Amino acid sequence: MPNDPHSVQSESEDEPIDAPTRRRLPPLLRQSWYGLNQAFRRRIAHLSLTPDQFTVMRSILEGDPEGMTQRQVTEAMSSDPNTVASLLERMEKAGFLERKPHEKDRRAHRIFPLTKGQETYERARDIAVELQSEVLAILPNEEREPFLERLTQIGEACRQAAESSPRRAKS
Repeated sequence: MPNDPHSVQSESEDEPIDAPTRRRLPPLLRQSWYGLNQAFRRRIAHLSLTPDQFTVMRSILEGDPEGMTQRQVTEAMSSDPNTVASLLERMEKAGFLERKPHEKDRRAHRIFPLTKGQETYERARDIAVELQSEVLAILPNEEREPFLERLTQIGEACRQAAESSPRRAKS
């Protein structure tokens, strides 16, 4: 069955890397991310928190105890500044975090979690850990960490490819 995503297909050396019979990185990453994101979104909906807001809270709570700047949060999340600015604004209005003026840079603010944000994050974190365990359970225990290490390497290679790519395509 060539269209069965669960069937094992041989990857012949003479086929192009993007041949329909081969596994392709972009759709596999997208399918994985989308499925995981949707499952998490549904499981935390009762907390009035989105997966991206969860990532903001995790970044802040695991980041600099002196408070992170918006730029640092953006980098920690591998996101773009406009998305993070919008997230932070909504989260501040929801009472999850606060922004205080940076002590040295008048243009920047330090971001701090509020009690409501931290408590909501902790509840969502339990759900995230459970979901991760559920998804990784398809792999034998001894394969989980090596898989995550490889995925880390792929993520780093993707980040490097983005950094070395021109911002605008040449005409």
